[in-house]
Amino acid sequence: MRAFNALTITLAWIAALLFVASGVMLTYEVMARYFFIRPTIWAAELSQMCLIWGCLIAMPWLLSARRHIAVDAVIRLFPDGVQRLIEALAMIVVAIFSALVTWKGWDIFFDSFERGRTTGSMLDLPSWVAELAVPVGFALLFLQAVIEIGRAWNGTQAETGEVLE
Repeated sequence: MRAFNALTITLAWIAALLFVASGVMLTYEVMARYFFIRPTIWAAELSQMCLIWGCLIAMPWLLSARRHIAVDAVIRLFPDGVQRLIEALAMIVVAIFSALVTWKGWDIFFDSFERGRTTGSMLDLPSWVAELAVPVGFALLFLQAVIEIGRAWNGTQAETGEVLE
């Protein structure tokens, strides 16, 4: 589990770098287009790839660090055991959803890979480059959701590993 935690932290940092790269590319594109009248054929599409991959590979870390949106005003009124049960049920839903998206996403990626689909833009990148991010990101999210089910069941927290009760 420590190795997977290290992987998710590494992927979160890579995602952050991809977001920065996307911002740099889009800034360059705006400057090239409006100040020098020389638009690029690559900046918009590559920045989209960075955003897609960045969002999807950051999901497991976001789940483990509880950086997602949660409305827990009512849940916090319940005893700790009920809160843990609700948390486990929520993570089961996340795991099921992630497994389905991984399965269907893999089919879409593989179909594009086999057929050689491209983006149709001037850069004309293979479509599977962006599509592969979906099964990869959601497979990692599935694994993190399974870990979170165990943590909720055992009453431990992700950051410290300490028992909640």
